[in-house]
Amino acid sequence: MPKKESSDLLEKVDKKEKNKKMLSKNGIVVDLPKEELLRIYYLMNLSRQIDNKAMTLLKQGKTFFHIACSGHEAVQAALGIMMDPAKDWSFPYYRDLTFILCLGYTAGDFFLQCLAKDDDPSGGGRQLPCHWGTNRNFKLPSQSSPTGTQFLQAVGTALASVKKGINSVSYVSSGEGTTSQGEFHEAVNWASREKLPVLFHIENNKYAISVPVWKQSGGEGHSISEMMKGYHNLLRMKIDGTDFIESYITARDAFNYLRSGKGPVLIESDVVRLQSHSSSDDQKKYRDHSEIEEDLKKCPIDKFRRQVLENELATEKELNDVLAKVQSDIDKAVEFATQAPDPLPGEASRYVYDESGFKESFEYEQEETTGSNIVMVDAINHCLHEELERNPDIYVFGEDIADNKGGVFTATKGLSTKFGDERVFNSPLAEASIMGVAIGMSLAGLKPVVEIQFGDYIWPAFMQMKDELATIRYRSKNAWASPVVTRVAVGGYIHGGLYHSQNIESIFAHVPGIYIAFPSNAADAKGLLRTAIRINDPVLFCEHKGLYRQSYAISTEPGKDYLLPFGRGKVVREGTDITVVTYGASVWDAVFAAKRLEDEGVSVEVVDLRTIIPLDEELIYSSVQKTNKVIVLHEDTLTGGFGAEVAARIADNCFRFLDAPVKRIAAQDAHIPYSPILENAILPSREVVYKGIKELAQY
Repeated sequence: MPKKESSDLLEKVDKKEKNKKMLSKNGIVVDLPKEELLRIYYLMNLSRQIDNKAMTLLKQGKTFFHIACSGHEAVQAALGIMMDPAKDWSFPYYRDLTFILCLGYTAGDFFLQCLAKDDDPSGGGRQLPCHWGTNRNFKLPSQSSPTGTQFLQAVGTALASVKKGINSVSYVSSGEGTTSQGEFHEAVNWASREKLPVLFHIENNKYAISVPVWKQSGGEGHSISEMMKGYHNLLRMKIDGTDFIESYITARDAFNYLRSGKGPVLIESDVVRLQSHSSSDDQKKYRDHSEIEEDLKKCPIDKFRRQVLENELATEKELNDVLAKVQSDIDKAVEFATQAPDPLPGEASRYVYDESGFKESFEYEQEETTGSNIVMVDAINHCLHEELERNPDIYVFGEDIADNKGGVFTATKGLSTKFGDERVFNSPLAEASIMGVAIGMSLAGLKPVVEIQFGDYIWPAFMQMKDELATIRYRSKNAWASPVVTRVAVGGYIHGGLYHSQNIESIFAHVPGIYIAFPSNAADAKGLLRTAIRINDPVLFCEHKGLYRQSYAISTEPGKDYLLPFGRGKVVREGTDITVVTYGASVWDAVFAAKRLEDEGVSVEVVDLRTIIPLDEELIYSSVQKTNKVIVLHEDTLTGGFGAEVAARIADNCFRFLDAPVKRIAAQDAHIPYSPILENAILPSREVVYKGIKELAQY
């Protein structure tokens, strides 16, 4: 669809209406009552004076950071008043103060966050100022610092709304610099392809901190809307965002388009940045004085005031009364926030995970495994079938997961045939898109269970997982959560070379807020996956592809209600001389070595952790106290592998019980090659495991 020029959006005054007082400019009218115009003037000035007060507090040493909205107020007000707070979703970036004030965020709310108070609705002092969020009365999920991650989440909430049959809009904004991020383009692609009601608002103030737009955008004239002209269903608008009249007419047309189901809208609003990027920046270092002075002449609040006065819609006194009320309200808000309680130090580590007691209420391991024998990949497939049937809010998607393919390992075979493409569907070939959209869907109350085809390719999604998925509950002080389940095939021994053989658990174990499961057999895979799907925390579910159809990983299949608890390992082989702590495919390497050593008079106890996070420390320590010798075994590299963490905890807690050093067996610190000969030389082979255990037993 061609760009809709702003001049095409402007309504002409009807001859019969010429004598009626309305806000107008060059024959363009905004038919808003006087009371609403005064409210808009109040909100724009409230935003501006909050900026000024925040900088004053910072200079007084009472706060530490601020990002100003000054120069962006008009277009934000025009869009903000169009939102339906009860239905529409908001993902505003840090400069969207006027917009969130239109939604219902108050000056008191702002200063609670600015002063890092416990009652701060955005996160109880956990988030930097200007990182908006609240679940009180309107849908504003906790926002974060990484630029561009919010776009895909907005797409996720829009997708959830469409699937629920709710006619809502998902608003998401950023500066023009953020459009250089790949996730912006992924989000526009997904929204345009599926005609999702996402409003992409790009506030172009010409500077991404110090980098000018002509060094950012490849669009014609360095325009963001021109850069995105190839998307057929995307309505593009480029406007003067300092002019409320033009912004309002554009906003009205945009929301009509969005609510009609025709597709997404991108508004590029030319605005001005009247203050430095943030309180940590000084724009005088990289901007000419004359350029800054020219921007000051384009102040949107001054422009709006002139328009109201010229159209005789309010008097000077009425507008000045608004300014007096703004100052009074800010003074009251600051006093209120200053007297509010500070966060308690003892609360600092709360809400990394769900603390409601929900997962503790489950009945675990209650159902006997009396079914037929089953391989691990089929156990996973059956669990997905059963949970999709049980819970209509579960959605499964990823690359190649729909029928007739059913996933590269057939773990999702038959799901789309049975439950339809609405609930089980192929995603674009973009891991960040999979994760970002899943996060948005989960924020809207759905339960995404996504597949990342190989652990080697999860890294484009890593920022969404580490900076968003893992932190949402914590940074919002338990107001928001994102319990996405991420299934991923990992591990070597399939001759997959460097890029189909990685183990990833140690890297994710370093990220608070994500549980990690790593089953070694079919029954455990089914029980742990079911628990992962039902709890209210995000889970990384590692599936060793070498175990998918392996005979020794076959188990009797558990039933539809079989759940395994996270954080509870299992002694899979009793022993008295030495303990091997391990997980995943390495469990079987330990078991086979233990059988071999039994013939040599060495009794080996094998502990299967089953989950990495949480870790069953009690089981580990009790086994070590019994055997007095321990090896930690895993397939990942030695340096920085999760075994180092286990070994350190054993050393801290069991030193007095040890008769030998804590040893580790792991892969060499190298990449995994394609040749079976070379692969076996890198990974911990069964011969290496056997010799390592034997050597420690003889210590």
